[in-house]
Amino acid sequence: MDMNEVKARGIVLLGCGRMGSALLKGWLADGFPPASVYVQDPAPSDWLRSVDGLHLNGSLPQRPAVLLVAVKPQMMAEALPQIAGIGGGDTLAISVAAGTPISLLEEAIGTGTPVIRAMPNTPAAVGRGITALVGNDAGTPHLGLAEEMLSAVGQTVRLEEEGQMDAVTAVSGSGPAYVFHLIETLAQAGEAEGLSPELALQLARATVAGAGALAEGAGETPAALREGVTSPGGTTAAALKVLMDDETGFPPLLRRAVKAAADRSRELRG
Repeated sequence: MDMNEVKARGIVLLGCGRMGSALLKGWLADGFPPASVYVQDPAPSDWLRSVDGLHLNGSLPQRPAVLLVAVKPQMMAEALPQIAGIGGGDTLAISVAAGTPISLLEEAIGTGTPVIRAMPNTPAAVGRGITALVGNDAGTPHLGLAEEMLSAVGQTVRLEEEGQMDAVTAVSGSGPAYVFHLIETLAQAGEAEGLSPELALQLARATVAGAGALAEGAGETPAALREGVTSPGGTTAAALKVLMDDETGFPPLLRRAVKAAADRSRELRG
């Protein structure tokens, strides 16, 4: 299946909140025809209502090319019965619902359905997300198409097996919150050293955003970049001596934080 077939047979988008809207905006920006999109959402946004030509909360095609599930996990039991009849054929089901295993999707949509589970993160809202994907046996041959569709909101990576999704959740799924907290605490530390709250926040926000962009685009390892701004005996070295401490610094702290998130992900999936 390729994008031409997807355009001809259509996409059913189940749920169009933040992530669903980010994906839809990316597809439309790439020239995907609104008339090929069928959205089911109980509380459509004003933006969604304004998209000319899109099918909103109406009848669904019997054999769409793709079913993309983007509802909140707690709404999954209520939402899936709407599209149960779509499964079991050659419709590709892609889920971006956090914590929802492939087995649940297979059970709800229909055995034999090609299913791909994907974990994007919130920077997808600005086209800077990263999405990890893994498929069942029937879905794996369609990973290329899924990557093409999900690249509308950022980078994609393939997993070797579904069990890795807990670690992905802990690193990239929950990871933006860790970075936001870094900005918060860096700004608070600047205030403690005499800066105004506004100036400290501006400096912290721009520094983290700029360093992230540099780390992604420089072609050097983070370690090499760190060493490049660290003069022996200088101010950065003094700070890093604290941050890189083997017992109290970033390394053990982040290991504990990521492990806590991964452990909780495993608990939630039972």
